[in-house]
Amino acid sequence: MLSKNQLGFFYMFISVCAFSIMDVIVKWSEAYPVGQVLFFRGFCGIIPILFIIPKERYLDFYKTERAMLHFIRCIAGLVALISIFIALRNLPLATVVSITFAAPIFTTIFSIFLLNEKVGFYRWIAVLVGFIGIIIISEPGFNSLNFYYIYPIIFCLGLSYVAITIRKLSLTEPVWLISLFFSFSIMILSFFTFYQNWIMPSFKDLFLLAMIGILGGLANLWLSQSYKYSEVSLVTPLKYLALVFAIIFGYFIWNEVPSNKTIMGSLMVVLSSLIIFRREMILKKNLSSSRHE
Repeated sequence: MLSKNQLGFFYMFISVCAFSIMDVIVKWSEAYPVGQVLFFRGFCGIIPILFIIPKERYLDFYKTERAMLHFIRCIAGLVALISIFIALRNLPLATVVSITFAAPIFTTIFSIFLLNEKVGFYRWIAVLVGFIGIIIISEPGFNSLNFYYIYPIIFCLGLSYVAITIRKLSLTEPVWLISLFFSFSIMILSFFTFYQNWIMPSFKDLFLLAMIGILGGLANLWLSQSYKYSEVSLVTPLKYLALVFAIIFGYFIWNEVPSNKTIMGSLMVVLSSLIIFRREMILKKNLSSSRHE
């Protein structure tokens, strides 16, 4: 029988695996319009959620008293999702994944203005290190005027705002409802792109496109389960396995070899987010201790 921490590790590991495979399929799907891929992400992403809606909520599953905050969360999530889909199709896999690790940097900045949190010296140093890392990774794009490098950064901005809104929503809303509204909003948005000449997929492609939604839905649920069973400080470092997977998949599938600048910048971004994460854990522990004194 696995302990709670071991279960947390397991759920985080399969969550990272699911997200990584989803990224690979999104990159592969470049022959299909972005809107069509969004449809499968939204529609098929709803499927795993349906299995965890409590029976007593079957008839009023959609009810919420925080509709506006859900709407804002969905808008920010859609901006992030579209940006990462475009980035994955046009940039090396390891480069995109490296830049996405900068999301905690932007979350730290947003938390000052939206949550009135105080950010200390060490977290500001971490933010600076992270920004330098992003510049190093993106420098080839700036030199060649490759505007696709801006999309992973837009993703980080959107995801950071999502993190802030989820912090607020999770105080009163169940995880499945937050995920359900987001998947539904993705599907609705995709309908507005039908004019982009959607392509009839083959059976194999249909399966792969459906897996984008199913893996995305499962990965989010498994991530939530990981945080439920284990201490966040124990399982969060496993997220950085995604960079290892990105390098491996990128090399063997698309012959992508990360440059020295990508590797160096990635290490700085990862170090930055780990410092931010560690400081948050210390602050929470100190706050918890003072409350029990």
